[in-house]
Amino acid sequence: MTTERPDPPSIAGEREMLRAFLDFHRGTIAMKCDGLSDEDLRSQSMPPSTLSLLGLVRHMAEVERAWFRRVIDGEDVPLVWSDEGDFQVAYDATGSTRSEAFTAWQAEVEHSRRIEAAAESLDLVVHVPRWGEDVSLRLVMLHMIHEYARHSGHADLLREGIDGTVGV
Repeated sequence: MTTERPDPPSIAGEREMLRAFLDFHRGTIAMKCDGLSDEDLRSQSMPPSTLSLLGLVRHMAEVERAWFRRVIDGEDVPLVWSDEGDFQVAYDATGSTRSEAFTAWQAEVEHSRRIEAAAESLDLVVHVPRWGEDVSLRLVMLHMIHEYARHSGHADLLREGIDGTVGV
């Protein structure tokens, strides 16, 4: 399996640029998993951390769902792997497979893309009662880029530890 990762444009409008960079970082996480077995993908980092590439994919499915479906779209849906709202459950990939994790993640990414595309502008603001504050789609897009970029660094180290592969 080889992942295609789109290169962001050098010049574009704000929304196109944010979409492109978000897809670039989504592709980076997926690329870090290319060519690895389920066992490799479940390989954990150094103790006491239980972080794994598959755990990162599962976590990002939760993050996509939380920010786009629950926050921006206001859907009353539970997390993918925890009915109790515990984001940490996703990191436990001990019984997970590539198919299970990537199917869930890709479904959430598609939901996110549809929600973002349907919004009139990045200036869309929603109130999040749980936090007692307003949040814009622009903030969510920037946060998602940050979240993926941060976890791409973790994925770099995890992949290098599995088979020595560096870079993307």
